[in-house]
Amino acid sequence: MIRKAVQGDEEGIAKVHVDSWRSTYKGIVSDEYLEQLSYEERANMWKRAIGGNPLYVAENADDQIVGFATGGKERSGNYAGYAGELYAIYLLKEAQGKGLGALLTAAIAKELGQMGIPSMLVWVLDENPSKAFYERLGGQVVDETTVPIGGEAFLEIALGWKDISVLSRKG
Repeated sequence: MIRKAVQGDEEGIAKVHVDSWRSTYKGIVSDEYLEQLSYEERANMWKRAIGGNPLYVAENADDQIVGFATGGKERSGNYAGYAGELYAIYLLKEAQGKGLGALLTAAIAKELGQMGIPSMLVWVLDENPSKAFYERLGGQVVDETTVPIGGEAFLEIALGWKDISVLSRKG
């Protein structure tokens, strides 16, 4: 089930955030960096975020949060053709490959569309195996940059959709 996040979801979102980073980026980002990620810090961050920008969660049959996505206006102002941005989307490893990512992306795209935002981009580490997910959804390479994580530099790719209505119909 996909639904808007509400107060009280922050611990579940934080668990997904930390655990998905640890599984997705193992062998990419240093173990030391991944081990220092804090459920409590992420929960505090997400508690403040709930009720702000669009934020959706995916739940399993036991009503446990297994994924989330958030988005809003494109943050840098450097991409005139892309008014919106998928800020984050994470799923627990066991929840991947079941269509939840597409549903979460669709929920964000639909809400952005309702806000009058017709296009969107997402930044993803080039080494992230989930990059192929965005490509399957039709994301086209827009730009690339390097970002520091744990004292190392990583290549990050922006993938974009000029018309997010194609994404919002998937949900």
